[in-house]
Amino acid sequence: MKRAWWLVCALVASLAVSGLAAEAKIKALYDKECAKCHGADGKGDTKMGKKLGAKDYTDPKVQAELKDDAAFKAIKEGLKDKDGKTLMKPLEGVSDEDIKALVAYMRTFKKQ
Repeated sequence: MKRAWWLVCALVASLAVSGLAAEAKIKALYDKECAKCHGADGKGDTKMGKKLGAKDYTDPKVQAELKDDAAFKAIKEGLKDKDGKTLMKPLEGVSDEDIKALVAYMRTFKKQ
């Protein structure tokens, strides 16, 4: 019984560490690829974000209007304005799971 307890504890600790590593990976990906326009805090008030009209993802109304599938598509395929000008390039070399995690990370910017 004691051994089983230690195995359970080791498994839980392993899952916690891998979860933290995955979270750190997504934060690093956001910081590298997204923050230059969307800002480290998601407000979109960077020089480039203002130029391109990046939305404030801390705003609950903005968050409510943006659907996860639309955010996923914008990250995966990029985003163009009505005239076809590229506003956001597609994020290349990342898995669909990483993109889903980026959308979830973006959701953490929402202020109550």
